[in-house]
Amino acid sequence: MKAEIVNAKSLNEYLTPEHCFIWENLSSEKVSIARARVKPGVTTVAHHLKGADEMYIITKGNGKVHVGNLEPAEVTVGDVVAIPAGTSQRITNVGKTDLVFYCICTPRFTAECYVDEEK
Repeated sequence: MKAEIVNAKSLNEYLTPEHCFIWENLSSEKVSIARARVKPGVTTVAHHLKGADEMYIITKGNGKVHVGNLEPAEVTVGDVVAIPAGTSQRITNVGKTDLVFYCICTPRFTAECYVDEEK
């Protein structure tokens, strides 16, 4: 990894087919960090990542997360969700404001590691 400062003003948010908005903050060989935003009432597409562990850090709003065989759980600001590689995941915004969380993947996220489980 190289020393770097990523200014949020330089980032562009885009809507994914997964039904959430993403800002790609940083991507190196070993890790990627992106901010996700899910509108109220929206559930992301059930999916898993091949070969990459993922963590969510909730920074705004309230959600209900489904991870593998765990019971669905309510999450809110400050909560962390650990998702091992190959584990099914999806999240629903159950609040009245946007649900915002950071997605940290190790090794970094690539389009090739994403598997849509609803196709």
